[in-house]
Amino acid sequence: MIPKVELHLHLEGAAPPEFIRRLADEKHVDLSRIFDTDGAYAYDDFTGFLRCYEAATSVLQTPEDFARLTAEVLERQRDHGVIYTEIFLSPDFCGGRDLSAWRDYLAAIREAARRVDGISMRGIVTCIRHEGPEKARETAICAAETAGDFVTGWGMGGDERMGKATDFAWAFDCAREAGLGITCHAGEFGGPDSVRDALRLRPSRIGHGVRSIEDDALVDRLAEDGIVLEVCPGSNVALGLYPDIRRHPVERLRARGVPVTISTDDPPFFHTDMSAEYDALSDAFDWDESLFAEIARTAARAAFCDADTRKTLLERLQ
Repeated sequence: MIPKVELHLHLEGAAPPEFIRRLADEKHVDLSRIFDTDGAYAYDDFTGFLRCYEAATSVLQTPEDFARLTAEVLERQRDHGVIYTEIFLSPDFCGGRDLSAWRDYLAAIREAARRVDGISMRGIVTCIRHEGPEKARETAICAAETAGDFVTGWGMGGDERMGKATDFAWAFDCAREAGLGITCHAGEFGGPDSVRDALRLRPSRIGHGVRSIEDDALVDRLAEDGIVLEVCPGSNVALGLYPDIRRHPVERLRARGVPVTISTDDPPFFHTDMSAEYDALSDAFDWDESLFAEIARTAARAAFCDADTRKTLLERLQ
């Protein structure tokens, strides 16, 4: 199995539907409305996806819940050849942005990750765009106060159609001053202008970023500046951004010199995993093992980790 590095994965979004149903049963919560007749997550569009996502995550209520979820997610990633992962964690879901509570959740997540052999994890703390800049300040303080060898990055998820990325400049500056690597969701539903706006926050990576392909000058800028795109093809197709993988722009972006990586975003919501992503890209674009190996090395070089960890990853990817 090809060893893989994944940089764009939301912890709550990686919760398998059977895990959420089990947790809901334990807590006597009726979530039947968010599942289809086959037991998969059910939604019609991006807004419906966000509602389904928030309903599913509502039963994740304690540090122990998140510890169990972390172990489940990492074991599934490992089964698909992932040797290193960076997972988006949000104090909004973990303690309501209260720093003391966030520390408890983070400790439980970290301990669960430590117990899973064969895969290394780092956390990227994210604010939620549609919750607004003021709440993002509280999230950034949680990130800055817990920055270190496990919490190594900062980003922003949520509905990128709301407001501008630069509205959150204070939170990004706070995270940067704490030494955290910077990424930001853009260029998915927001279009090329959302990528240009996000670049004003000085990220080294952009989450998604695929609609940059609609602006030649922007593609050239990404390539020249070496801005890494955390591309999630299956997610983009599942949400209707592109009709199928063959018409996804990841190959055109790569061919023009933009550094691209491959991730799954919220895999059970989009009926995907890293093996399925690799298989689909191989079928669509004739990508071979040497190209996938280079993409994994690109991800390792872009990872928000220490030099020793990066060296070890690159050695494993030879």
